[in-house]
Amino acid sequence: MKTIKDLNSETISSFKNQLNGNMVLPTDAAYNETRKVYNGMIDKHPGLIAMCKNADDVMASVNFGRENDLLIAIRGGGHNGGGLGLCDDGLVIDLSGIKHVNVNTSNNTVKVGGGNIWNEVDAVTHEYGLAIPSGMVSSTGVGGLTLGGGVGYLSRKYGLTIDNLLEADMVLADGRFVTVNAKQNTDLFWAIRGGGGNFGVVTSFTFQAHPQKTVIAGPTFWPIERVEEIMAWYDGFIQNASDDLSGFIATMIVPESPFPSELHNKQFCAIVWCYTGDADTFNDLFKTVLNLNPVFAHVGEMPYPALQSMFDGFFPTGMQWYWRADFFNKLTPEITAQHLKFGSKIPTPLSQMHLYHISGAASRVGAEDTPWAYRNAKYAGVYVGVDPDPKNANKITNWCKDYFNALHPYSAGGAYSNFMMDEGQERVKASYKHNYDRLAKIKQKFDPNNIFKVNQNIKP
Repeated sequence: MKTIKDLNSETISSFKNQLNGNMVLPTDAAYNETRKVYNGMIDKHPGLIAMCKNADDVMASVNFGRENDLLIAIRGGGHNGGGLGLCDDGLVIDLSGIKHVNVNTSNNTVKVGGGNIWNEVDAVTHEYGLAIPSGMVSSTGVGGLTLGGGVGYLSRKYGLTIDNLLEADMVLADGRFVTVNAKQNTDLFWAIRGGGGNFGVVTSFTFQAHPQKTVIAGPTFWPIERVEEIMAWYDGFIQNASDDLSGFIATMIVPESPFPSELHNKQFCAIVWCYTGDADTFNDLFKTVLNLNPVFAHVGEMPYPALQSMFDGFFPTGMQWYWRADFFNKLTPEITAQHLKFGSKIPTPLSQMHLYHISGAASRVGAEDTPWAYRNAKYAGVYVGVDPDPKNANKITNWCKDYFNALHPYSAGGAYSNFMMDEGQERVKASYKHNYDRLAKIKQKFDPNNIFKVNQNIKP
């Protein structure tokens, strides 16, 4: 495999002339800023960054990378924890210039650019009283979250993001531009709904949106010493709750703002709720929660984008991040005991653990209907080490690894790919489970030389 240094200036200049967007090289003043991604722990040095403006730019970039035997990485929103939107010495195809959000009010569908981030989408759809199921942080890129699955606040009501994907336009490894949906290129359409960026570069997505302008939402906190009790209660409660209700569990340290001073810098078990139904019904339902005497409860009606962006301010670009993850089929006493242990020694104020419940609409899709194989798992868990100071990188990494090692023996075996670092092939196989072989065959058909390998890679 070659690097950009192996190419002569004429070859690079010829490629630059094909682009509508810009090209950024290591010698350019903008290079160091352009190569940054969300995770400040990632420090990769691409040989060339193609800032694409449209699908033609993507086609030219894929062809240039393939013809010159370059390592290729695809960057959308740049949130990927493992830094898999970048590569060293090769070509980065940057989609951040491909942005559009077009709402069709006749059928509540929304066409979105491959470079959009979710807060841009939420701002437009909210004007129409609509929402697309996505994640938990609105600065996340549409492309990466969607291709990996899309677990979020609306998953119990409307399914994963991939369950609401109707169509995509994409550029394949051979440079072809294709449209995929339930009637065209159906094998590719199946593969991109959870199979990640293995099969091509998606330049636009078309989603089914849902009428949802506001939600009733917010956090409740209990002292960390009650985490076993609260998890055991929640495990039974949420199983029988209406699809309108969701809530993820966290072990966390409460930050100094905007919470009351008596909570600051203390460790808590939290549940962040989201309810999509009527207020009267919610009040009766939430009495059950209040009967557990949380030390803090701040739950009320808000615009859906306000919930999606609630935690954005705590996590600006450039923090040190390390993630590990697993699926779980149930919360046993052995599991909740480990959450008490590690939730009691969170290493830095922004580090935390989340458990997202996989039920309701998300669980009613067949385990082979999309590559997302863990439809029967009850929880997607993630351990997140976060801190602004690079000096604390080892501290947060070790806490996540120790947390993972303690709980992995009780897990379902794989993890939600959007929560994974660069963890190797066996981990990828475990996370696609019975769907891996089918994905590998589709990969062989459309990318036999594994051009798109900087990802949670499915080998042809």
